[in-house]
Amino acid sequence: MIFLVLAAGIVGLVRPGPVDKWLSAETTSAPAPSPTTPDPSPTPVLVAAAGGGTAPTPESVTRAIDPLVKSPALGTKVHVAVLDVASDQVLYARNADTMTTPASTTKLLTAAAVLDARGPSYRLSTRVVAGSTPGEVVLIGGGDPTLATAKNALFPGAARLDLLADQVKKALGTTRPTSLLYDISLFSGPETARGWDSNDIAYGQVSRIQALMVNAGRVRPIHNEFGGDPRSSNPADAAAKAFARMLGVPASAVKKGTAPATASTPPSSTGEIAPGDQLGVVQSPPMVQLTDWMLGMSDNTAAEVLGRQVAIADGKPGTFDDGTEAIIKRVGDLGLPSDEANLYDASGLSRNNGISPTLLTELLAFAASGQQPALSSMFGGLPVAGWSGTMLKRFVSPQPNQVGQGIVRAKTGTLSGVNTMAGVLTTADGRLLVFAIMASGSPGAGTGRAALDKVAARLVACGC
Repeated sequence: MIFLVLAAGIVGLVRPGPVDKWLSAETTSAPAPSPTTPDPSPTPVLVAAAGGGTAPTPESVTRAIDPLVKSPALGTKVHVAVLDVASDQVLYARNADTMTTPASTTKLLTAAAVLDARGPSYRLSTRVVAGSTPGEVVLIGGGDPTLATAKNALFPGAARLDLLADQVKKALGTTRPTSLLYDISLFSGPETARGWDSNDIAYGQVSRIQALMVNAGRVRPIHNEFGGDPRSSNPADAAAKAFARMLGVPASAVKKGTAPATASTPPSSTGEIAPGDQLGVVQSPPMVQLTDWMLGMSDNTAAEVLGRQVAIADGKPGTFDDGTEAIIKRVGDLGLPSDEANLYDASGLSRNNGISPTLLTELLAFAASGQQPALSSMFGGLPVAGWSGTMLKRFVSPQPNQVGQGIVRAKTGTLSGVNTMAGVLTTADGRLLVFAIMASGSPGAGTGRAALDKVAARLVACGC
């Protein structure tokens, strides 16, 4: 039964182009009012795991995967945890409680924390208000990483600056916009994290983290798994100048600034616009779809922006340190071993990060339990082996690995010398397992990933 539920979740996942049909609804030109009541929570991908299939034993799982875990192909330093979701029994543990470099499996903690903090239906708003002088408009960044200039294939259904410009022109009527300020005060502190490689931005792995950007800081709306997406040197300024062109404001009249306080009274009946009056707003897709994108395509910029949302939801500043502290606190508040995480960023690019396999498996098991429906929605964003996201080309070779295609759903992580994976699978006996494999020191990236896949594939085939 659990297998069928998981399979149904996989059918519901859309092969990325990148998430074409999840985000198919286009933003309208009219501003979307804030809902007075929360949207209904999405149906969890996994129901509460209450058993099903034949329960494996620690001894049989050890016999099945221990030789693979000890293989030099996987690496010189290997941390592994395997957990039976229904029984909560640890089936395999190797350095499981020791923190090690998690790479992008860090994003599992970020997704859980932001879904817990904001809820699956929360949307990020990008607003424009009237400036302090006639003709001045202020673009206020709301931390939406998927904001686009116009319709594109990277983030279908994203909020769009062209539609926001239409709203502003309509609101201004005969008043011609003459200057534009952009306000990015929602985020503060350093725009890059400790532990990032000096070339991460140059190689297109991530952008500077600012509260205003288009296409997650990219120059063009493209995505490549291992970088190569050129980034703006100043994402907020680039987005503001793109918006200014839509309003007919010259680039020379664009500068960073602060929005006036929101007007205390509505615009007058004569149509006079006061400083701070809202001229337009566009909203991102729901948070659950933002986390789906972040997990499925392992978007580092999206992860960093969403990490700051956890801090902001808790009344803290939108900084790297406040974001990571808020993520760890949220994880601890869920009853998970948060002392087994040490974070310097929300994406996993920082080599200073440390997370234990035990924390990752307990997080996944908790999400699968149904106790917190918001977290259950994480599974909709996890890539599926041989089918979607960063797992599209995984579990292809050697041939025995192919048994995991369509069955293993997991977040992968890759840094130079580091290969990680954490997720969920169903064994040949119909048992739902969660696992985390974190390895470093492999003789090569491709070799390490194939060896890691082999461990997960053996669990799938396991008659344990």
